[in-house]
Amino acid sequence: MQLQSFNSPDAPRQQWGGYAQAVMATGATRLLFVSGQVPETPEGLAPQEFAGQCRLAWENVRAQLREAGMDLSNLVKVTTYLSDRAQGLENRQIRNEVLGDLTPALTVVIVGLFESRWLVEIEAIAAA
Repeated sequence: MQLQSFNSPDAPRQQWGGYAQAVMATGATRLLFVSGQVPETPEGLAPQEFAGQCRLAWENVRAQLREAGMDLSNLVKVTTYLSDRAQGLENRQIRNEVLGDLTPALTVVIVGLFESRWLVEIEAIAAA
């Protein structure tokens, strides 16, 4: 499988880097749709601060990918739900730390999350 990123000059350019406006997966034989991963351990514990929650949600995404025989390099699309716009910069810093040079298509949405103690939730689409 190959991933190709697109950033059309005919649309607004990406704002902060670390993602692509569009990603095409060619030669893929498997698609994995990862439900929103919340910032909880298997025991139901959640860190109180945003950074800990964000890193844990990413670890939970990674765990689902691993279970399917994939890793972060298979990500095609990531949607991050934040409970507060003020978390945007910290979210971007942690995401860039986790993904490094990987640039999946990306959306960040500010919402009210299902559990009030959750500050972030991350869902993803991966291909292999």
